[in-house]
Amino acid sequence: MGYLEGKVALVTGAATGIGAACARALAREGATVACSSLPTDATQVVVDEIISAGGAARVYPLNVTDGEAAARVVEQVVAELGGIHVLVNNAGITDDQLLIRMRPESWRRVLAVNLDGAFNVTQPVAKVMMKQREGRVVSISSVVGLMGNAGQTNYAASKAGLVGFTKALAKELGSRGITVNAIAPGFIQTPMTDKLNEEQRKALLANLAIQRLGTPEDIANAVLFLVGPAGSYITGEVINVSGGLYM
Repeated sequence: MGYLEGKVALVTGAATGIGAACARALAREGATVACSSLPTDATQVVVDEIISAGGAARVYPLNVTDGEAAARVVEQVVAELGGIHVLVNNAGITDDQLLIRMRPESWRRVLAVNLDGAFNVTQPVAKVMMKQREGRVVSISSVVGLMGNAGQTNYAASKAGLVGFTKALAKELGSRGITVNAIAPGFIQTPMTDKLNEEQRKALLANLAIQRLGTPEDIANAVLFLVGPAGSYITGEVINVSGGLYM
């Protein structure tokens, strides 16, 4: 029996990559996982994998930029699954361009998904957790939010915003038995990094103390640490999981 037996976890952006890895990991520890992604995403594939492995999960389609829809999904998860004990704010996008060339809509779109989306989902979840007097919130920030990166002012701003959001909310919710933390991934193995040629890959790895790309599972393991018994006295923190890219 896992240490999340009887708990309900909501994961946004759960269809692929880090979100899918988090959903699978939480299910392995016994949580019933509400897997949320855009209606067009293949989230059911992740749910089917979890169920095939003996876990419990359901799909809850959601565009996190829609605050009213987020509130409805949270209400639905609570009604159908009995509560929300873990929230992983993972939904995020990039739309890279140098600032002087960046279209205003690119700025607004990235902030709307990455930062407004976390607010839209966390606010109704926080109300549920306060009534329960327990809960764990983990937001997936980025090392780019800590160190910056040329061509990503919108992304860096949104992910740095999640850091401030995390620290402030941790102070608001700590007295109710709720921890709030963030994880800052570095370069993670994705279809995008798979397209790098050998020269590009060597240049990327040269900046890392641990000479490999991270995996979605590396991030999921950090999430498990924060939402499990070992993370019970940790709140308002940002765990940098970047292989030494940023120290």
